[in-house]
Amino acid sequence: MLIRPATPGDVPSIRALEQQAETAAHWAEREYDALFAAEAPPRIALVATSEEDAGCVIGFVIARCATAEWEIENLVVAPEKRNRGVGIKIIRELLLLAQSEGATSVLLEVRESNLAARRLYEKLGFSQQGRRSNYYREPEEDALLLCFYITNLRQFGLEAE
Repeated sequence: MLIRPATPGDVPSIRALEQQAETAAHWAEREYDALFAAEAPPRIALVATSEEDAGCVIGFVIARCATAEWEIENLVVAPEKRNRGVGIKIIRELLLLAQSEGATSVLLEVRESNLAARRLYEKLGFSQQGRRSNYYREPEEDALLLCFYITNLRQFGLEAE
């Protein structure tokens, strides 16, 4: 598996993956297109591709990159590739990138009912910092606010190889 920065050419594959994931943040096409616009807020989009076909996107993460505090806005792994380490590898790469850019923490919101995602984030060392009542719609649900402190990279075995 290869993790690389996304390109505008990856947007159709990213959108197709997102539409397959019930728990993903569902963005409009214009929001994905805006990822690469000059006036867009600072973001990073990484994609995971298969080694056999570098054009086949099997997962992605999108994060907003503020100076010290980054925020994961969306993470999706293809249904047939789940439980194979794709999510761990793509988040690890994002955390290392955040460290190299001087970030001190990475935040995210996750649906309280999304147990698979919560287990992934806990395994990686994210901890619950709060709750946002009725944050999600359709269905209405609380969000758990999770945070990873970059100083914990070594503790969770996520440092650069």
